[in-house]
Amino acid sequence: NFTYCPATGLAKGKEGSEFAGWTFPFPGVFLMEEFISEDEESEIVELMDQDDWKPSQSGRKKQDYGPKVNFKKQRLKAGSFTGLPSFSKKIVAQMKACSVLGGFLPVEQCNLDYMPERGSAIDPHFDDWWLWGERLVSLNLLSKTVLSMSCDSKDRIQLFPTPSQENGELNPPGSFTQTPALKNPSAEGIKCTFSPRLVPSEEVTVAIPLPRRSLLVLYGDARYKWKHAIHRKHIEHRRVCVTFRELSAEFSAGGRHEELGKELLGIALSFQGRPV
Repeated sequence: NFTYCPATGLAKGKEGSEFAGWTFPFPGVFLMEEFISEDEESEIVELMDQDDWKPSQSGRKKQDYGPKVNFKKQRLKAGSFTGLPSFSKKIVAQMKACSVLGGFLPVEQCNLDYMPERGSAIDPHFDDWWLWGERLVSLNLLSKTVLSMSCDSKDRIQLFPTPSQENGELNPPGSFTQTPALKNPSAEGIKCTFSPRLVPSEEVTVAIPLPRRSLLVLYGDARYKWKHAIHRKHIEHRRVCVTFRELSAEFSAGGRHEELGKELLGIALSFQGRPV
């Protein structure tokens, strides 16, 4: 019932919904359109399709490049991991131009193939945070889609009136009160005070439109507070998603498993990998 606006960082209530005319800040999202060219996209997908795609859940197919992990028992080892694929070296280098990705070192890459004929989707979920760090990076290829954000928190969200596009003034729905301007010769017009609106987080969903060839980064609240999903209705054509993940603090410099983290990063950034 809300749509994320990359230009403002706000989630805006959809027209026709009960939240039309309302908005709230939605932090933790970075979206860059046209991150790669059409030719680069074609080359990347062609190289992917030279390897096998393994069946995955909910009508998806996948290719994994990463260490062997048992999340339930919190066990990790290199296994048959030989690194990220060679074509990702250029993608990772281009990420350095994004300020939000300063120091980002991917240790895992997952390619997911979505097709409408297979009813491809992914349910609302959090990515693990024992192993994976704060920033989740996804490159959206071949077709547009929508990332759907939802929140199970019992917190409440404060909504604000949506600013008018014409003059920047507040343009809220519903009732508001007006009080005369202060008796000041320089004061002009009417001072408006709007009643605040608080809604349960559980009642709010936020759609993040993902154009073809766009790069998305989730971090902060969007990573840890909001679940993300792709619904079947938002897969209209073949879609390939390339997701990169970094190590958590536990496996980084100064962490309890720093040495294992160094070993895995050395393998990952050799860019000599095949799907595991």
